[in-house]
Amino acid sequence: MPLDAAAIGKACGGTLETGDQLCGRELERVRAAMASGSPVTVSCTLKAPLFREVAEESGAEERVAFANIRETAGWSTQAAGAGPKMAALLAAAAEPMPTPASVSFESQGVALVYGRDEVAIEAGRRLSDHLDVTVLLSRPGEVAPPRSGEVPVLKGTVRSATGHLGAFSLRVDDTALPLPSSRRILEFGPSRDGATSTCDIVVDLTGGMPLFPGHALRSGYLRADPRDPAAVERVLFEASHLVGTFDKTRFVDFHAELCAHSRSRITGCTRCLEVCPTGAITPAGDHVAIDPHVCAGCGSCASVCPTGAAAYALPPADTLLRRLRTLLTAYHKAGGRAPVLLVHDEAHGAPLIDALARYGDGLPADVLPFPVNEVTQVGPEAIAAAFAYGAAGMRFLVRARPTHDAAPLARNAARFDGVAQALGYGPASGGAVVALIETDDPDALGRALGAGARGTPAPVPSGFMPDGDVRGVLRFAVSELHHAAPRPVDRVPLDAGAPFGGLAFKTEACTLCHACVGACPTGALADDPDRPRLTFAESACVQCGLCAATCPEDVIGLEPRLDFAAWAAPRRVLKEEEPFDCIACAKPFGTRSTIERIVGRLRDRHWMFAGEAGERRIKALMMCDTCRVSHVLAEGFDPHAAADNRPRTSEDYIRAREA
Repeated sequence: MPLDAAAIGKACGGTLETGDQLCGRELERVRAAMASGSPVTVSCTLKAPLFREVAEESGAEERVAFANIRETAGWSTQAAGAGPKMAALLAAAAEPMPTPASVSFESQGVALVYGRDEVAIEAGRRLSDHLDVTVLLSRPGEVAPPRSGEVPVLKGTVRSATGHLGAFSLRVDDTALPLPSSRRILEFGPSRDGATSTCDIVVDLTGGMPLFPGHALRSGYLRADPRDPAAVERVLFEASHLVGTFDKTRFVDFHAELCAHSRSRITGCTRCLEVCPTGAITPAGDHVAIDPHVCAGCGSCASVCPTGAAAYALPPADTLLRRLRTLLTAYHKAGGRAPVLLVHDEAHGAPLIDALARYGDGLPADVLPFPVNEVTQVGPEAIAAAFAYGAAGMRFLVRARPTHDAAPLARNAARFDGVAQALGYGPASGGAVVALIETDDPDALGRALGAGARGTPAPVPSGFMPDGDVRGVLRFAVSELHHAAPRPVDRVPLDAGAPFGGLAFKTEACTLCHACVGACPTGALADDPDRPRLTFAESACVQCGLCAATCPEDVIGLEPRLDFAAWAAPRRVLKEEEPFDCIACAKPFGTRSTIERIVGRLRDRHWMFAGEAGERRIKALMMCDTCRVSHVLAEGFDPHAAADNRPRTSEDYIRAREA
């Protein structure tokens, strides 16, 4: 394959060494490079195991990175023009990636085989050589009794199930023990509801509805159609090996203090709850809780979380964007123009790209593959940053039948395609610049990439360095998207549910009670400690709706939009009034309009505030909390001192009516 050494050297810097047999007769050159102490990027993934061994021998494991430029760039009908792409891929591969944390599962091998007939009993018998097995039959028909009782067989129907590998808990109704006298048909004794069972592994051979949402992603829950012998064999083989300690990546870092789910028992944001495919996310008071043992790592929660409370960790958002920045910056530096970003995962996308390179035309020279752990993890910050960094289009490669629900990704893609079009990033001939490619066919992938629209890249791409929490990175990326736009506009309307927007505020009806300030999880709404004032920072608003739901006067509405002028402006004053000064100490408290309205409604309209004694009580309402207490004690107010403070009865009302 052709190598454009000039383009690669221009973009990557350092020393470029080429060879024909670096994994064979020229291996000593690799050893020397790794022993030099400098970072090394190897552009061959086929022999990566060999090169890792050499790196380990040289103590260079932390300094070696790998980039596949053969299948992604060199094996293509456009390979002659792929020099900038090769440079970009090599530069991006050298970006360091942190090692994520992990969680552990402990399985003692206690298994429940859940079925309906002899298939479950036979499965339990076979697994009993490896596991501690109990068989549970749901609504069994005419089942022949087992010849021996070495594996317990019970009757029962699972009503609810929670947990994961090593920690399942099930509630079982209609539970009954078998009768030892069973002869031709397995018979059971009296049944009862509400039994509980705990186990490490659940093998579901009922052929009915799965016990868990996203059942294929639940560790320790194995399910097969009992009519499919091959599927049953696969499940039994897998179950027999689920004993011991197992580690799993902690895919999501959760920061409860940033969560906008609820305040004071009023529900606000529910985005993550709506998209989680496995039920790993549950409400937990003012925030949600994410069970890392149940989480399957799709990243949809992080892609829709407006505050950054749920942040994907493989890798973190700022690390992912730094690699994206390096990729696109190196491409432009090497002379590339108008690149299209192809976001894909390793399990599905990489083999498809490999097949297209080996048996088809390969990727176009302007298409930059960008591997991630899960395509569904990509959020709006990455889409905004890609165009700010100079991309002319963005494609997400997903399965024809996705493992994870791609609907949240599709909504983000459609939303930011609209934003990009409004800012002038779209092609003159029309067509989406952000889109999904849903296929398992490499030829279909090639056709989609060839026919896809190329937009208008930023005239001067941004070079901002992403750093900090997810929401901070998102705000910076969106601002840079606008700053670098070919045709910037001040405001772009968005669809309902978007994590950006302003407020429709009824100023006259607001009483400045500041209930909304206490409910706002991001500080978008704020009060002023020195005077009655309510301010709003639109760049911090996540459209969670807590302010609108909390407001007792119903003066707040949500307006989803991207108002770039508002983002750049200082806090906007929504409502401000003159304070009311305490008549005793002159300390400002409350608002003048509120105090005057209260006094006007009570004076001479209630016995406690009528006459000379009432005026003394009126004065108490016009004092700050400290002076009011002193005034009440000094005056000796008695709330029961009315001329007739006896509770009125039915006889009183009848007597008054007759009079």
